[in-house]
Amino acid sequence: MSEQNEQSNNQDADQVQSIGLILADDDSFIRESLKVLIGLDPGITVVGTASNGREAIELLEAGTTADVVLMDIRMPDCDGVEGTRLIKSRFPDVQVLMLTTFDDDEYIVQALQNGASGYLLKNVPPDRIIQGIKTVHNGDMLIHPDIARKLAGLLRPAAAPQAHESLESYGLTRTELAVAEAISEGLSNKEIAAKLFLSEGTVKNYVTEILGKLHLRDRTQIAIFMLKK
Repeated sequence: MSEQNEQSNNQDADQVQSIGLILADDDSFIRESLKVLIGLDPGITVVGTASNGREAIELLEAGTTADVVLMDIRMPDCDGVEGTRLIKSRFPDVQVLMLTTFDDDEYIVQALQNGASGYLLKNVPPDRIIQGIKTVHNGDMLIHPDIARKLAGLLRPAAAPQAHESLESYGLTRTELAVAEAISEGLSNKEIAAKLFLSEGTVKNYVTEILGKLHLRDRTQIAIFMLKK
């Protein structure tokens, strides 16, 4: 009897830990295909689908419980940029992950400024999409290195001072600066910990300190801040 209760408790725990996902894409074939592929992962539950950003926010307003919105960046009526702004302004705890192409530089910048946690290229395999959803749900950013370099060129003023010089006034320590730079490169806490020989808990503490010193809201803003330097 106790063994059955334990199995039941484990099943309940799995259900509680499942990530609630809303899919937003104006292409019904892509939307339904993603729903099937992502639904194969037991750690993610597709709780709703939308054909644009406005429908995604309407699902949340109607009471749909979601942790992450996977959203196409280009959609009619309400694109992913505006959809991100609406979602983050009303549901700040919901993470938004954009689907994009290499040609969407300006859209990506705007989406990140509106609070998106990162972006995925549309041609990545399903397992990368699933891992990306879990990454942003865990509070990490997701930035493709190639696009990050392009964004740095778009965001950084031509005559801007070096980050090490411009950040001195904020009181960042050498390690905090290294963590901030790693965040701008799209590294997760685990990857930063391995790179800097720190524990993940210590990295999380540094991120909190950085947010406080720079007066920023989240990791996305840290990345944008660093890319502008």
